[in-house]
Amino acid sequence: MLPTPAEEPPVAASDEPRSAPAADAAQWALDEGLRRALAVAVRAAADAARPLVGCGDGDAVDAAAVEALRTALAGAPADIRVVSGEGEKDDAPMLHPGERFGTGAGPALDLVVDPVDGTRLAASGRAGAMAILAVAPRGSFADLGPAFYLDKLVHAAPASGADAGLGLDLPVAENLARLAAAHGRPVSSLRVAVQTRPRNAAVAEAVTAAGAQVHGFEHGDIERVVHAVSTNGGLDLLLGIGGAPEGLLEAAIVRAHGGIMRARFAPQSDAESLRIADFLASDRASSVGAGLATATGLGLHDLCAASALVVIAPVTPCAVAPARAPSVIVDDAGRPDLVTAGLTAG
Repeated sequence: MLPTPAEEPPVAASDEPRSAPAADAAQWALDEGLRRALAVAVRAAADAARPLVGCGDGDAVDAAAVEALRTALAGAPADIRVVSGEGEKDDAPMLHPGERFGTGAGPALDLVVDPVDGTRLAASGRAGAMAILAVAPRGSFADLGPAFYLDKLVHAAPASGADAGLGLDLPVAENLARLAAAHGRPVSSLRVAVQTRPRNAAVAEAVTAAGAQVHGFEHGDIERVVHAVSTNGGLDLLLGIGGAPEGLLEAAIVRAHGGIMRARFAPQSDAESLRIADFLASDRASSVGAGLATATGLGLHDLCAASALVVIAPVTPCAVAPARAPSVIVDDAGRPDLVTAGLTAG
């Protein structure tokens, strides 16, 4: 029997797995039975949420998915520890950091999860809602502490394999010039995803001023990351501030596609700033947490230090067809119409 959440010590980041080559080994893989169990769990969450699409109650959508996930994950043949769940930011039903699942017999894994990413989309009957989780060997994911928001930069690796040298501390125009040069294309051909929020208005304006195209969107960070790192995606870059819990899921996807990602803390309130300051001063914080507080932020290896398995199951139609990879399972529940290839604005 695994410990209850109250008995489990706080999730703490560890530098050891990040410096150990074995944790970053590409050959790390889950056996077929465990992969199947995780896929079944995510499909169960999506199936439970789907009858509530259009109900107008996002918490009801989340609660149905959470209950289904809890039930399905209980029998997974592994020792699974939740590192990050989406619900705290939105005060919604969630799987809590430190909570444990599985039979305990099998690999020790860390879990980042969003039972329904896009609950408001599902509640209002719109496209873009999905159940999603990622698992990786214990200690692989960065500990984001109490952060709700991250400033993110995501793009595919240039064909040459060389790092284009983009940075969160660089002006938007400089980043676009470097990315265009790395791809051998004009800046005007670049399509940049920026979430339509007041906090990102200056980023969107800078993209336009530099001559690139802005792909604005209200919800759907994960869909946009998929298209920014996939070879057959419709975006070249994602910039701006978005949810922190989604950032770890996105890091797992970026790693699966060999892309590039940087992130840093971007608190959106005095209360969040104080929580992060307390976290950084605590014993729980590591060099990884401190790195997230710098102007340059952290790269992909620190956000997701090992190959992760990602499982996605759409609740409403999602533009995640380009996400499919050996370590990314996209389960359409026998409905191909739920998995689309092309993004739409908004």
